[in-house]
Amino acid sequence: MKTPVRSRPRPAPRRANAVLGSLTIPGRPQAVRRTRAFVTRTLAAAGKGEGVDSDAATLLTSELVTNAIRHTASGGPAGTVTIVIVDVPDGVLVEVTDEGSSAGTPVVRSDLLAQNGHGLYLVQQLAAQWGFLRDPGGTTVWFHLAGGVEDG
Repeated sequence: MKTPVRSRPRPAPRRANAVLGSLTIPGRPQAVRRTRAFVTRTLAAAGKGEGVDSDAATLLTSELVTNAIRHTASGGPAGTVTIVIVDVPDGVLVEVTDEGSSAGTPVVRSDLLAQNGHGLYLVQQLAAQWGFLRDPGGTTVWFHLAGGVEDG
């Protein structure tokens, strides 16, 4: 006699990553304000405002965009910066892509008493993870903000 095969519970379907929105702005300091509004609006429209710290997402994105404008070719006459917000199963991933620089890799400054240079320090402290990818066309600095537990 053959033993019947027990059916196993099916795992919950895995949510795929999805781009919530992207924005390309001119590499001008006055355009950073548009970035902050974009992040807030995009997270709220996707229903991520409850599970993810949207204030932290807005602050960190603003810092990275400002760095791109100040320290890369994106701050040049025709420069641009692109921001992409990605919904991931455990939060959001934000990518800020510039048009490249001749400088070295992004560095977290350890001098907390310095007048400026605290953007990456904030990213390091507030994000679950962060990093960068560099290629001949530019640098993408990204950070991941973990989401809270959602009621369901």
